[in-house]
Amino acid sequence: MKFRPSFQVLRSRIRKGSDYLNLDVWIPPLWAQIPRVRVGGRLVNVLWILPVVFVILVLGITISRPFYETSWFQAFLAQYPGIPDQAEVHTGFPLWLRVLHYLNLFFMAFIIRSGIQILADHPRLYWNRDCTPDTDWFRFQRPVPMDRVWTSKDDSVTIPKWLGIPGIRHTVGLARWWHFSINLLWVLTGVAFYVLLFATDQWQRLVPTSWEVFPNAFSVVVQYWSLHFPHEETWTRYNGLQQLTYFFTVFIVAPLQILTGLLQGPAIANKLGWLGRPVNRQRARSLHFFGLLWFLFFILVHVTLVFITGARENLNGMFAGLNSDTSWMGVWIFCVAMAVLIGAWYFATPFTIKHARLVQNVGKWVVGPLKHGAELWNPIVQYSEADISPRHWVNGREPDSDEYQTLRENDFEDYELSVGGLVENPRVFSYADLKAMPKQEQITEHFCIQGWSGVAKWGGVPMRHILDIVKPTPQARYAVFYSFAEGAAGGIYYDVHNLRNMTHELTLLAYEMNGKPLPILHGAPLRLRVENELGFKLVKWIRAIEFVSEYRDLGSGQGGYNEDHEFYGNRMSI
Repeated sequence: MKFRPSFQVLRSRIRKGSDYLNLDVWIPPLWAQIPRVRVGGRLVNVLWILPVVFVILVLGITISRPFYETSWFQAFLAQYPGIPDQAEVHTGFPLWLRVLHYLNLFFMAFIIRSGIQILADHPRLYWNRDCTPDTDWFRFQRPVPMDRVWTSKDDSVTIPKWLGIPGIRHTVGLARWWHFSINLLWVLTGVAFYVLLFATDQWQRLVPTSWEVFPNAFSVVVQYWSLHFPHEETWTRYNGLQQLTYFFTVFIVAPLQILTGLLQGPAIANKLGWLGRPVNRQRARSLHFFGLLWFLFFILVHVTLVFITGARENLNGMFAGLNSDTSWMGVWIFCVAMAVLIGAWYFATPFTIKHARLVQNVGKWVVGPLKHGAELWNPIVQYSEADISPRHWVNGREPDSDEYQTLRENDFEDYELSVGGLVENPRVFSYADLKAMPKQEQITEHFCIQGWSGVAKWGGVPMRHILDIVKPTPQARYAVFYSFAEGAAGGIYYDVHNLRNMTHELTLLAYEMNGKPLPILHGAPLRLRVENELGFKLVKWIRAIEFVSEYRDLGSGQGGYNEDHEFYGNRMSI
């Protein structure tokens, strides 16, 4: 029995998505667990950190106070009072520095919120590339159940609305638009900061120019820990500990956060050759998480010291540009600035829920060109059979239609792939036809938008071979892949790819996985492999391919099912 639905029929089965987050039909909440860290093979509740930190602080004070009084340290203190002997800054805290300081704080708040929301979609961190269950070193989710199919969507968790953006389970699409868009603004702010920093004398406050910064930093640590607050000259110079901390944060951690973020995207990681192996996606995620922890630690300590070492004078300098401990101007400006931040923080979640499509469209406008440009960075990385992951996470709803079940029962012998639309030679390929074509095998890494990854060996027909046969017309700009499966909200699953990706040497219509027929859960009889795109675009259970000039009349016009319903992006190379 043959199944050949027309493209018009397939299009009619596409269901439009809502322009807002319809919580009535969204995936049900599943609250996150208290985070746990693997120590010596055992998962330990992170709340144990609190008493441990308290004990360390108390012990430090207990040891530092008598140490401070020793003659040796008093002599050391006389030689290294805490502030290195280097040139002073004579411009105080100029307006540009105060504005960029606040913008950095504002952007960082939403980068952190959206980053936590992204992590909640695969709430596990690993050092291995494969994401094998129970090899995570950090998690805030239950163990993966082994007695049933557990998709990565099942594994996502809910976090509070005040913490995440939008704080709804499995809203990684919207969180990514927030994260990437605000990150771009943060990077531009950082570039402006770097330029102005070295165009003025302000760099002398942050950049050590003498090895004396290290003994002075040690001196400051002992002074703080012994509760003898050191003399401050922040208007003209930072002490040694401040210099090292700011230098590390501004010139090391911030660039590493950008790099480790980019290394999580397939178009970047799959181009870097040998570098993509030691710094694989999961190690990049883990390092990115440590960068987050450092920023949180820095903000906590920075804000605490601002208030306990002379709040009015510090706020006057940071927010009013005044070297004064009597004026209240800095305090008032600070209060207004914090009110703006708190207001934006409060309204971010309800705004995102109500105007989800707007958030998606603005995100595409802000960072879309960068994602499109990354596609041009040709992915070339392949792996050896020894690198194949022992377990591949799964996602998507397995087809349950009668026609698919009939095909499955007959081992897909009656399967046919219809290829048409804007082509010179529309064709219908049988399963036997596809297997008779030149076969290509490749061992590549899969990058899921939720954060997991895995390496597998794929075998099948190069898409460029199909193109040579059907010959797309000059008007054809996109290939639409229709699936036998339905999406989570009903309606046929589909996705759209540009023609350039279809001609790439690693773009494959796979009917084998790891040397065996493609498993049902991974897309049998046929699935797409495009190695510079995230996994949701690699359509499984392929039913037909239509070449079109435009896709705005399909569904909600976003270029795919998850794009329409879950607010993902059509070009997802990062």
